[in-house]
This record gives sequence, C-alpha cells and structure tokens, in this order.
Amino acid sequence: MIRTLAILIAGYTAEGAEGAEWLRNLLQQGGLPAEVDCVATTEALPGMLQQREWDLLLTDGQSELSVIQGLGIPVIALLSREDEQATARLIDAGVQDVLLKSDSVRLLAAIRRCFFHVQHLQDLREVQSALERSEARFRAIASNLPGLVFQFVVESDGSVFFPYVSEGSRSLLGLSSDYLQEKPDTFSGLIVAEDAAGYEQSLQNSRERLSAWNWEGRIRAKGDADIKWISLRATPRRTPRGAVLWDGIMLNITRNKQIELEIARSRAQLEELSVYSQKVKEQERTRIAREIHDDIGGTLTAIKCELVPCLDHSDRAPGFYRHKAEAIESLVDMVIDSTRRIALDLRPGVLDCGIVAAVQWQAREFGQRTGIVCTVECDSEEISLDGDLAVAIFRIFQEALTNIAKHAGATEVRVRLAETEGLLCLEVVDNGRGITLTDMEKVNSFGIRSMRERCQQLGGWFYIQKGSVAGVEVIIRIPVEGKSEFHPESQLNRSARE
Repeated sequence: MIRTLAILIAGYTAEGAEGAEWLRNLLQQGGLPAEVDCVATTEALPGMLQQREWDLLLTDGQSELSVIQGLGIPVIALLSREDEQATARLIDAGVQDVLLKSDSVRLLAAIRRCFFHVQHLQDLREVQSALERSEARFRAIASNLPGLVFQFVVESDGSVFFPYVSEGSRSLLGLSSDYLQEKPDTFSGLIVAEDAAGYEQSLQNSRERLSAWNWEGRIRAKGDADIKWISLRATPRRTPRGAVLWDGIMLNITRNKQIELEIARSRAQLEELSVYSQKVKEQERTRIAREIHDDIGGTLTAIKCELVPCLDHSDRAPGFYRHKAEAIESLVDMVIDSTRRIALDLRPGVLDCGIVAAVQWQAREFGQRTGIVCTVECDSEEISLDGDLAVAIFRIFQEALTNIAKHAGATEVRVRLAETEGLLCLEVVDNGRGITLTDMEKVNSFGIRSMRERCQQLGGWFYIQKGSVAGVEVIIRIPVEGKSEFHPESQLNRSARE
C-alpha cells in the first residue's frame, strides 16, 4: 500500500496563499501523493509537530533551529539565495538537505528520496511487526507443548551449541534453557550409559546424510531420581559456514514406553501361558486316555473274558452261569465307578448343587487328601451363578488349593465365599511360609498367572499378597451379572506389589 506523505511547511516559505499551493502543484507534477500543511510562526511550530506524525519538514531555517535539533524526521531547508554560512549552520543543526527554493527540480528529487525512505521504513515496520507476532505465537506454542523445542548445531570442528531452547527444558530435563545454552554438553551427560552409543550413532548418521534425526532413549533428569524415556525428532540443514543445524522437538514418552513394555511383557506371558495351557491339556488328555485304557478298557476286557465261556455250546451246570453273572456284575460296577470318577475330574457333579456346595466339598476333599485343615465360611447357603462362571470360580479355587499344597507348607487354610454388591468375593488365606514378589514373577509361575488370566477374562480382579500375620492371601472379586461399579482399593494394589 502506497502511503501519502505528510509534509509540514514552516517559516516564511509558508507565508501567503502560495505557501502550500506551489508545493502541492510541484508534487502533483512529480506524481507524489502528499498532504501539505503550513505553520507561519515559530511559536506555533512545536504544537503543530505534536498534532500528528510528519514525514517531512520544509523550513526556511531562520528561527527554528532549536526545534529542528533532535526532531527525528527528515528536514529540508529552503533558502531564497546562496548562503554558505547558513547552509553550514543548518547542516550542523541536523538538516538533511539545504536547497534553493527556486530549484524545484532538486527539491522534487529530494522529496522523492524522502518518499522512498518513508515507504521503506513503513515496509520495515510491517515486517518487524509481523515477525514479532509470529515469534509471540511460536513462543506461546512452544511454552505449551508437553516437551521442549530446540535448535541444535554441530560445527565443522565437532563443537556443539543450542541456538534456541524452549522453557520446557526445565520440566523435561531439570535444566533451564539458559543453562543448557551455556553448557550444551550437559544434555549428553543426562543420557543413560546403555543408550549413549545409540544417541551418538543416530546423531552421526543424521549429520552425514542430512536425514531426519530420530532417537528414543532414557535420560536421568537433573535432580530427578526416576529415569525418563524421551523421543527426539529433528530435521537438519546445512548452514552457509558448513555447520549442521537441527530444528526439533523432544517429548516425554515415559508413560507410553511403560505401556509398550507392559504390553510386550503381557504378550510374552500370554504366549507362555498358552503353551502351558496346551501342555496341560495334552497331559490331561493323556491321563484320561490312560485311565480309560487301563481302567475301563481293562475291566471291559475282563468282562469279555468272562462272557466267552458262556457263548460256546458246552453243557454246564447252572451254578457256572450264576458265578459268571456275579463276576460280570462286579466288573460292570467297577466300570461305572471309573466312569463316574473320570467324569467327576472333568466336571464335578457337585457344581449342580451350587458354588457354595462345590467349594465346601472341594475343601473337605483337600483336607482329607493333604491333612491340612480347611475351613469354609459362606455368608449364604446358596449363591446363584451362571454355569460357566461357577465352573471358572471352582477351577480358580482348585488352583489356589493346589498352590498351597505344593508350595505353602501350611497347616491351616481359611476360605471365605460371599456375594456383595454384585460381586462374588472369594478369599483363600493360609498360614504357610508366604510369598515374595520374585516368586510371583517367576517365568514358570503358571498357577498364579492362570488364576489372574481367568479373573481378567471374567471382568474381575485378582490379588495375591502377604497375609496380615503369616502365609498368603488370595483375594478374588468377580462381577456376578454384567459390569460391576466396584473399583479396587488402592491399598490392595499396594499390598499386591509389596
């Protein structure tokens, strides 16, 4: 946009009607847009100068020298005749040009130069204003990013420095931006030793190829005991003096990394558990096949042997056939007992009587088999559960008792079964030797892992922790119908990790 010059004429050059008119005509002939105003007296000049911003002052220079000095705008003095002393005095006072009023060509050229100068200043101010707005936006964005924005330079001699570091460096690195710029080598000193080589290699590759610099690693922030994971992303460019400059950002990805590592660990555990479950299934199938073959198959073979003599055409006494029938009946009873036992192992029929009866029955069987006293406390005689849910809870209970028999060295087990606020609560507490976090995280700790997986599949919660006095507490919470509003207490979470 072309700006209109604001020109003020002061002194005798402004006297009379021709004071401003001759200048307007001159500027019109030269094609220069301008607004011209006049002030005839020295006393009125300071007030006129304060009324608006002027781009040029035309003066006779006779009585305005004290006002002209330090004015800050271009001043052209117009003399009616050549006067070297007056010219020197005016130039010393700060006048940019001294011309004869009659020399309209030189005056028009001087005003034109002033016009270009004003236009250039206007463009410069607009650029500077846009730059200030852009910088303000950038600083506002950078200060609100969950990380830090930076510029990093590696000189041709290998020296490094940070031309710019946002204020996010204090929260991410524990260092102020000024400190990091003053001591740029401090950053590499924060990197965990195991990740330092990868950092240097990624930096070198990006520097040599001018490719994107992407690095993820661990740092120990200044004054912070915890280790953080950070993600560094930067784009390089070569500077005129041969250095490489990166514009980039660092983000704290500790939470994401922890989740990623936990997912990887859970996936590995799930694969191990799947292999273990498949192995257990094959072992169970082998056991059932062996029992069917050795027990039922053997008994059926004995029945056949008893029947063969009865199928020939020999004449025998009635007592012979009666004896064979009694033997066969006894063998059939054995087959029935074996079939019931195998079926009971696969799915205890007592579950048809409800989960309370099933838990009480299993507790009695466990006590008889191991000699460990097992008492059951139930808030209700009957808890109505879906069949699949009842089987799953029963299997979890069996696994808990199996772990106690194998590892606890306990003499007493207390079981509590209750339904509270839409949750089935099962607690199994022993007085054995206890358990440590290392024991729970063992690679082959499939019993605990399978119980936890079963609970999670049912939308429930599983805790295993040290007992209040001795032994181990296994605590299970499973929604009975749909989703429960229950949220595990933080104390249980803490105890489970201790």
